[in-house]
Amino acid sequence: MRWAVWCVAALLMVFHAGASANSLAEKLHSSDYVLLMRHAYAPGVGDPPGYSLDRCETQRILDTQGQAQAERAGQWLRKQGIHHATVLSSVWCRCQQTAERLGYGPITIEPSLASFFDTPDRAEAQNQALQSSLAKLVSQPKRRPLILVTHHVNILQYVGENIGSGDMVLARVGAQGQVLEYARIPSP
Repeated sequence: MRWAVWCVAALLMVFHAGASANSLAEKLHSSDYVLLMRHAYAPGVGDPPGYSLDRCETQRILDTQGQAQAERAGQWLRKQGIHHATVLSSVWCRCQQTAERLGYGPITIEPSLASFFDTPDRAEAQNQALQSSLAKLVSQPKRRPLILVTHHVNILQYVGENIGSGDMVLARVGAQGQVLEYARIPSP
């Protein structure tokens, strides 16, 4: 009888370990997963003519709905067990605003996350730059979970799927920075 109880307990432990290994937090704490996020809701498409990356008031930025959406995403991520993260952002203000409102502290601007919406001929070069950055990032054996806030064109070029404002993509990344597999996560 004890043998049967022990076997059931062992099976439950294996099942529980397998189930928790699929959690978002555990994947992001491993070295080969990153979370890409499209910036939260910023009304409109593209940026106004004559915009400047140095002046947020000339760009399309988050409205109150987008600000709340970014804050909800940060709260949701913490509920998933992601209490600390390294957050990288595109230079565009709407991405920086999203990254800041996630609530993980200082953000780092990452050039490979910059939009190429106005220059679609740069899509492949920008995607190669992203893959090079990801290759360096995932090669770090001990690191915090990585959250990369970028634009729909970057995510579309990287994983081949267009996503909505505030949506996320959990990507398993290969040694050369290429996407091996991904799962789309709708904005909470």
